[in-house]
Amino acid sequence: MHSLKEIQLKCNKQFIVDFDGGKLSSDGGLLLIKEFLHTLGIESLLKSSFKTNDTALFRIHKDNENLLQMIYQVFGT
Repeated sequence: MHSLKEIQLKCNKQFIVDFDGGKLSSDGGLLLIKEFLHTLGIESLLKSSFKTNDTALFRIHKDNENLLQMIYQVFGT
């Protein structure tokens, strides 16, 4: 397993993050969070490990997708 010091996000070095309420929507910051979680392997970890006891016969979204959505909502507030 990698530590945070060993993992770097690969992006354009000219990329500037500015949250001053300009033309970028609030979703811009969530894209960085999504990239960060993906780089750490959190998405694949949840996909392989997270299960619920939901007995519904038909569901559109998987358990790991619902949990990721909740995580994004927490970061987005």
